Amino acid sequence: MNMISRTGRCLVAAAALWLALPAQAFGGEWRVSPIKLYFGGDVKSGVVTVINEGADQIHLQIKAMEWTQDGEGKDVYTDTNDIVFFPKMMVLKGKEERVLRAGVRSTGLPKERTYRLFIEEIPEPKAGGGANITVAIKFGVPLFVGPLKEEQRGAVERAAMEKGVVTFRVANTGTVHMVLDAVTVAGRSRSGDEVFTKELGGWYVLQGASRRYSVTIPREACRKIDVIEVSARGGARILKGALNVRENMCQP
Repeated sequence: MNMISRTGRCLVAAAALWLALPAQAFGGEWRVSPIKLYFGGDVKSGVVTVINEGADQIHLQIKAMEWTQDGEGKDVYTDTNDIVFFPKMMVLKGKEERVLRAGVRSTGLPKERTYRLFIEEIPEPKAGGGANITVAIKFGVPLFVGPLKEEQRGAVERAAMEKGVVTFRVANTGTVHMVLDAVTVAGRSRSGDEVFTKELGGWYVLQGASRRYSVTIPREACRKIDVIEVSARGGARILKGALNVRENMCQP
């Protein structure tokens, strides 16, 4: 479950906290369950339970946004009327829990649509003088509206290297989102020995989007590399790509 915290001593508004994986958790005083909702077919609505595990009263506001990704794979959020939800505001007393209901206006689309239901704490001023702080957390529950037919496809594309910097994209060519657990870049010599390796963090790659990666390889290691291998792992699926290395691709 996702745990969301409220602590501090100077005024801070925490940036949005979003989960890549269900196993991640944050220690704190309020949480939501479940951390994702799936719509599709006959399923057009669902509920999220918000639980205040602390003793203090909390105020929350809720907003739905469409979730897409730009050409670099960075998340983009825009206003939407596609999602219907209630309530728009919540006040939870200590140890209280409340239900947030959400639904989608239409299903059965050719490709998956993705949204986030943002639940944001409205900080209350702390009693006492001095530099008191309240930390306000904003959590985005992913909402996935499934397509008529789910197809999971992807590829490692546009692998290139210049001046020792390897760049490539992991593209989602299917009809639903994918979650990358990890992306590994390995450099092997002509004899097959591993000369260089680096593991990069994963994230969502939404339908039709691609995520750009870059890795700098040290000059001495680069001169020993014959081939760069890229492996993008998401669950049981592994996407692979390779790049033959020439000496003029390394740093001078």
